[in-house]
This record gives sequence, C-alpha cells and structure tokens, in this order.
Amino acid sequence: MRIAVVGGGAVGVTAAYDLAVHGEDVVLFEKGEIPNEDASTGRAAGVLYDAFAAPEDARIGDRAIERFREFSGTGEFEFVETPYVWFARTGDEKRATAIREQVPRMQEQGRDVSLIDAEELAERYPSLNTADINVAAIARNTGRTDPGSYANAVAEEAKRAGAEIRTGIEVGVQFDPPRIVSEDGDEEFDAVVVATGVHTKRVLADAGIAVPLKPYRVQALTCEFDADVPMVYDATEGYYLRPHPKGLLAGDGTEEVESDPDEWKRESDDKFVSAMEDRLTHRLGANTETFAPTIERSWAGLCNATPDYDPLLGELRTGLYVAAGWQGHGFMRAPGLGEAIAKDVLGEGDIPEFDPTRFTGDEEFEIVEGMAVE
Repeated sequence: MRIAVVGGGAVGVTAAYDLAVHGEDVVLFEKGEIPNEDASTGRAAGVLYDAFAAPEDARIGDRAIERFREFSGTGEFEFVETPYVWFARTGDEKRATAIREQVPRMQEQGRDVSLIDAEELAERYPSLNTADINVAAIARNTGRTDPGSYANAVAEEAKRAGAEIRTGIEVGVQFDPPRIVSEDGDEEFDAVVVATGVHTKRVLADAGIAVPLKPYRVQALTCEFDADVPMVYDATEGYYLRPHPKGLLAGDGTEEVESDPDEWKRESDDKFVSAMEDRLTHRLGANTETFAPTIERSWAGLCNATPDYDPLLGELRTGLYVAAGWQGHGFMRAPGLGEAIAKDVLGEGDIPEFDPTRFTGDEEFEIVEGMAVE
C-alpha cells in the first residue's frame, strides 16, 4: 500500500517507521522540522510510565515502555530508568481513596505498582519532604527521556526502513479517495493517517469531518537541583516533577479553557513560575533550610482533550485514519499508539475503546486534566 502519515510528532514517526518496516510505501509530511520544538512532542515532559488501570490503557502503556527500551541507544535517544511516585496529601481523602483503589486495579493488569508509606519514601529519597503525604504509590516500570531525541531517532530509523519524510510542507487531507492536498497539487494514497496533534480538528474540518477535540495549555519549567529524587506527581495540587539534565523539570496540569492551536501563548505565566517555586521549595527542602529553586527556563505547551478522556485512534472514513487526543499522555504512550494505528491501517486489528466514530463531532464537554486522580 501507499500510505501518507501527516504529522512528524512521536506518534506519527512511530507509525511511519512501523509501516515502512512492514514493507509499505510510506510518505510522512511535517510542516516544520523533526523534532518540531513548537509542537506537542517538542514541549512534552518526557515522563514515561505504564501505571494505568484500564485494560486497553495498560496494554498500550506496557507496549510503549517495552519499545522505549528497545529504541534506547538509537541515535541520541535514551530511556533512563526512574521510579514514578504519586500521592495524596493529608486531608485529601478523595484522592487518597482513589489511589488505594487504583493500585490493585493496576496490579490486575500486570503493572509493577504498589503502595509505599511515607517513611520508606523519606528513607529512599532524603531530599523529598514526605511529612504531609497521606497515601502514596510507586510504579517501577517507568523512566524519563528527552522527547525530541525520540522523534528524531525514530524518524531516522523510518528513513532507513524506506519511508520518505518531507519536512517544511503544510498539507491538507481529503477522502474518497484518500489524498494529500498541497500547493504542489493533489496526491492520492491508499490510506492517510492524520497525526497532527492539536491541529487535528482543523485539518479534519477542512476535509468536512468534525471531531470533538479541544487543545488546552499546560506549563513547565526546569531548575537547578542536584539530589536524587524519583518522578513525582502530587495528586492533591496537580503538579509533577522529574529529574532532568538541568536538575529538575516540573509542571502543572491544565489550563481548563480551549486554546487556539496557532495563536497561543508559548511563554509561561509569572503566576505559574511563582507557584512552582513555592511547591518545589516545600517538596524538596527536607534536607536544607535554605533551598530555593533557581529557574533555568520555563515555557508552555498544548495538549488535546476529548469528551471521555480517551483518544481518537482508528478509521474515520474509508482509508482515512486519525490518531489524536491524548489528554497529556501521548508522548509516554507514543511507541504503543503509533504501532496500534499502523496495525489498524494494515488490517491487523484496532482498539474498540478508542474508535473515533464513537462521537458525532459536535459534543459539548469540559476540559479536564489528563493526569488527575479522581
């Protein structure tokens, strides 16, 4: 088959690679460069875990981590083993109960997770302030990386497998038959995969197809820090942190309003930076009375929400496929998601729970943080 993949983010390059390895004639279109530092992959946190309770999410997460390990060492991409800890604070019984209920469900899916008490956390990570932790859990099949290095490495592998990658070209899509539309004219394909992240809704709207996707803004920063800590998610306050070559990378969850995928604020807000400084000072000051983070860089990125928090992954029209709507979990599952959409194109099975035709496209819904523990 001749297959077009539109979008050179982590999911798109993975799909192109898998299709090319299968022997298909693949062309990937990316309007920027790979990695695109202005797109979702280029601004992702690089937190990688498989701690999901739903069977379909656990399968994708498990496969993603497995493939991250397989790809590690390719080009400049490296998967760095790092435990992932999430917790609810004292007084937050709602999320404490949710974590207690999540862990056995995750264990039923074969995830290497367990509850861990605050004393053990403090012993293992002396810099971590655990005094206000009520209930905590730890996932071990986890790691971290530089997202751009993955996109670049897998794109290079896709080219070696025979895929053609065209960067710096903006295209549209049409169907019946599936085709790519650009200033160079129309180009027909047997199948087209739209993996354009927060631009997916507009790309498909131009083809006359409505999908329920809402881009939303998230923020992150890096700061100096030289002590050993795991990846951490504070479910009560909704922020995360992880080790980073600069020291730490930390971010909050969600700006719960829809953003324009082209005209959005790339810079961080002063309020966000100030709040994260306070959070990091509190959480990582266990061993010092004077700890205060020195901010190295801060920025904003975009994620994509759906009505039920599950992605749109599969065939929308004959020969036209979509892969979008990750709720902030796209990069960490990219090797599994890219593989899944490639298999769907090849007729090797789909994921019914992610079927994009489950929606009409005109659904009204609120944006909810993808990492939230409820």
